Amino acid sequence: MDRDGLDRREILKLGAAGLGLAAVGMASACAGVSGAHPVFQAPDLGSAPLEPFAAPPMDVVRIGYVGVGGMGSAHVRNLLKIEGCVIQAVCDIVPEKVERIQGWIEEAGFPRPTGYTRGERDFERLCQEEDLDLVYNATPWEWHVPICVAAMENGKHAATEVPAAYTLEDCWKLVESAERYEKHCIMMENVNYGRMEMMVFHMARQGVFGEILHGEGGYLHDLREIKFSEEGEGLWRRAHSMVRNGNMYPTHGLGPIANCMDINRGDRFHTVVSMSGPSRGLQAYAEANYPPGHPKRQERYVLGDVNVSLIKTANGRTIYVGHDTNLPRPYSRIHMLQGTKGIFQGYPDRVYVEGRSEQAHRWDEAEAWLEEFEHPLWREMEERSQGAGHGGMDFMEDYRLIKCLREGIPTDMNVYDAAALSAVTPLSEWSVANGSQPIEFPDFTRGRWKSWPQLGLVTA
Repeated sequence: MDRDGLDRREILKLGAAGLGLAAVGMASACAGVSGAHPVFQAPDLGSAPLEPFAAPPMDVVRIGYVGVGGMGSAHVRNLLKIEGCVIQAVCDIVPEKVERIQGWIEEAGFPRPTGYTRGERDFERLCQEEDLDLVYNATPWEWHVPICVAAMENGKHAATEVPAAYTLEDCWKLVESAERYEKHCIMMENVNYGRMEMMVFHMARQGVFGEILHGEGGYLHDLREIKFSEEGEGLWRRAHSMVRNGNMYPTHGLGPIANCMDINRGDRFHTVVSMSGPSRGLQAYAEANYPPGHPKRQERYVLGDVNVSLIKTANGRTIYVGHDTNLPRPYSRIHMLQGTKGIFQGYPDRVYVEGRSEQAHRWDEAEAWLEEFEHPLWREMEERSQGAGHGGMDFMEDYRLIKCLREGIPTDMNVYDAAALSAVTPLSEWSVANGSQPIEFPDFTRGRWKSWPQLGLVTA
């Protein structure tokens, strides 16, 4: 709540309804959390599990899907091609979207799933009434936590698009629910399965880069047209820019770096410092594309066009995380990993390893390293993943999710990863609002990061 009694989600709804000017005036405390440390009293959960959670295996994963817009539809297409799962229920606030997905599922030879279209909270009825193993959602950000918690409360595993949460309270709520109900709660970070990201992980595991010391990642993507669209993310994403200022979307760039640095499995995020530049891009776009007097010309935004966040880990490593979505620019995730023996840098993808690269002080093209260090999952799955979203990585993340559930093994990402990666956003907001002061991360593992095993090289 802010000091005027408005919940942040209500402010976002106001913004999405075109009442941004009124909302922003009442939302400054909510947006910047200025002056107050955002780390509230964490719930007393006792100790985290001794080992990463694994649920009993299952022959077929019965799925309820919530939110079947762009990303949701893409995941449904993938799941229809993966052996050992069936979509038994579909939920969306737009009935036509549910009917389209029901048709796809029937065309694929499966029974017609039950449709849930009675408004924005009908996912609760789905979780209560359906006999499911997994509830998977690709909804606007503010619904990720309510849907995941409802799933776990009703005995289902939960999977969500990114970010899993954007407040510390909600990060802890996911951890608490996963432990209380003994269910998976997984953030589906597709970039962890990118071809180059997985090659770099393989190289790091083989010690090619030596001791890993530094990483860089980010989300640098011109989203102006998408944010101002009359459909899809344009219906809600721009509203966040009216009331929040920080790193809104850290997980794509940070996820692969966290894996290589063994975050929550030998190291953890310790502190973050964040700063944002001026907010100009969205205002300029509105002025250039809408006539005088148009409601979108009257909106005001607080999100800095460029945010830079610096993380220090418990073991002393450093990580740069950037966010830049309101200015004209080509796409980049940066993707850089540096160690005592060498470095990978993305966009363009290139490698330098002392003593192994063709020339001293000269980059190799990354493709030259694929023959030796292609990740085993990509060697086995490249053909099957062709045509799937984001170059095939979306199919691989869905495939691995179903495989882990069917085999009863720990998932590639867990609720502690979801919480740690998502916590960058609220912590960055606090740091920005408080003169870029450093702030500590909560330890969602309560010390287990010191003993939980490294991620291995997974296969198909």
